[in-house]
Amino acid sequence: MYLRIFLYFLILICWLLEVLSYQVCLGSILLSYLVTGGTYTLYLIYHSAPRDLRGAFRYLRLLIMVYFYQKQNLTVPSVFQRTANKYPNRVCLHFEDESWTFKQLDEYSNKIANFLLSAGFKHGQSISLFMENRPEYVGTWLGCSKIGVVPALINFNLRGQSLIHSILASTSVAVIFGTELAEAISEVSEDLENIRLYSSGSSSRPTTRRSFHTCSLDRELQNHSHHDVPESVKKCLSFTDKLLYIYTSGTTGLPKAAVVKNSRFYFYCGGVYYMNAMYRMNELVFYDPLPLYHSAGGVVGIGLMMCFGATVVLRQKFSVRNFWKDCIKYNCNGAQYIGEICRYLLSVPESPEERNHRVEIMFGNGLRPQIWQQFVDRFGVKYIGEFYGATEGNSNVLNIDSKPGSVGFTSVLFPSVYPVSIIRVDQEGNPVRDERGLCIRCNPGEPGEFVGKIIKGHPSRGFDGYVDKKATENKIVHSVLRHGDMYCKSGDLLYADEFGWMYFMDRMGDTYRWRGENVSTVEVESVISSVLEQTDSVVYGVDIPGVEGKAGMAAIVEDVAKFDLEKFLKRIKAELPIYAIPLFIRLVGTIDLTGTFKIRKLDLVREGYDPKIISDPLFFYNAAVGSYCKLDTCLYEDIVSKRCHL
Repeated sequence: MYLRIFLYFLILICWLLEVLSYQVCLGSILLSYLVTGGTYTLYLIYHSAPRDLRGAFRYLRLLIMVYFYQKQNLTVPSVFQRTANKYPNRVCLHFEDESWTFKQLDEYSNKIANFLLSAGFKHGQSISLFMENRPEYVGTWLGCSKIGVVPALINFNLRGQSLIHSILASTSVAVIFGTELAEAISEVSEDLENIRLYSSGSSSRPTTRRSFHTCSLDRELQNHSHHDVPESVKKCLSFTDKLLYIYTSGTTGLPKAAVVKNSRFYFYCGGVYYMNAMYRMNELVFYDPLPLYHSAGGVVGIGLMMCFGATVVLRQKFSVRNFWKDCIKYNCNGAQYIGEICRYLLSVPESPEERNHRVEIMFGNGLRPQIWQQFVDRFGVKYIGEFYGATEGNSNVLNIDSKPGSVGFTSVLFPSVYPVSIIRVDQEGNPVRDERGLCIRCNPGEPGEFVGKIIKGHPSRGFDGYVDKKATENKIVHSVLRHGDMYCKSGDLLYADEFGWMYFMDRMGDTYRWRGENVSTVEVESVISSVLEQTDSVVYGVDIPGVEGKAGMAAIVEDVAKFDLEKFLKRIKAELPIYAIPLFIRLVGTIDLTGTFKIRKLDLVREGYDPKIISDPLFFYNAAVGSYCKLDTCLYEDIVSKRCHL
């Protein structure tokens, strides 16, 4: 196939240089076609070449942008400064009844930066940011980055040991928390020795927290300048610096602090901007209802504002009934989503607002193929920019043609242009290798793990990994297509069709996704073990028909007569975010192991939660009443037929 393409290209060049006549050129092409044989290449060119050319042009624009930023040593704060100077009075953030201009956000972040300098914080140190969505969240992490301090964006749902682990995992020397989350900080304050605590905002919420030492950030900012930090400080910042820590459960273990450098930030937001051809839009007003501690909401959405001058609309928390109302209120022409949001929007009765908006594009990840067309038809969105990529990964793909169900594409004509592959893996997730010791690429339609080639020092192909070096090494697979090469493992199963369109199948390893959040089974198992005094348990994700992601299920070695469900639920609620609480409980006598002492989790996943085939006691967490109840056949039928509210 590649020989044929090369010959066509060579013949066309000769014709353009007038070495060959038009008739000789056509004859040569026909001859090369007959010599190399087959019609398959022409078939692929017809179906994929126009897409590849559009994608290549847009990708080239992205590479040029990042190249110039690298050559000029521009960090995200310096690019934002350029944007703020260009559009000082343009609204950059809408939040409830507040509107922040670029100038206001710049001045607020300068106050943060100047305060941190005066407090002795230094380049390379980390500060945990634990706050619900609001403009101050963006201004705080931007202020940190202006002096080279790396903000660690903590999930505001975390409590107890999970919260402590996330703060310590980033080696944070301080925590800036919203006063709305003071209760959560007070519960763990004794475990945060030598870590300075700063509260942001005022809260009228009732609290029962015990007293702990904290400093009011708002009060401190009153005494600091809104002018830019000294030039000597800015000169210490570099394009290659770490910008953010964003937490991901990866594929195994507890949440890890993934490193996001300036270059990665540019590729996230610039990729969405250029690959979706947003430069064609006259104005950019985007609705971002996602949590800002996620890379989707906090990097892609906010990055479009910082780098390209977009206006972004924030919400404290997603509201299905206010989604389209907000889009109309703020005159949005774009909106972000995750798969759960799309399902929620389809679940409510139709309303006039859902067709009276001016949203042209929705971009995000996780829109299920089963509801894709229904979503587009009902809400009248012209363009869906579905993309795929892990926060810590070095490869992303994007669907530039709104092809239903696809998460993106790679060229089948010139695959080396963007070196990503789907490789075969066994049932335990290990790469399958051939007789040469190399990995095997999957055939069209065959599921495998998505991997991206690592090129050290390259702004887009490099792999920054996690703060934890061992966890970083575990994400790398060696000798994939050539001996000595390195690829980053995504931990996800995908498959591609014959034209290179890719489709997401499932997550691998010890992680599942529920309510738009990644849940680490190891973390939930450790909490259950602690709560039940070292009782064995297995946590895994199970499918519920018509529901996005996988619901958590725990198989626990416990006697039903001795198991106190109410006490158990109370304890795990104190340690786990609500989305990580197992929806199903199965009490078992023993946990089956393989010959190498690995848990037979796949068998448990296959059996699911059907009481007709499982004799063990089963329980279901009823969120409406906030307690577990016995799972019988009637309740099971209500769940799988969508009559039961989850």
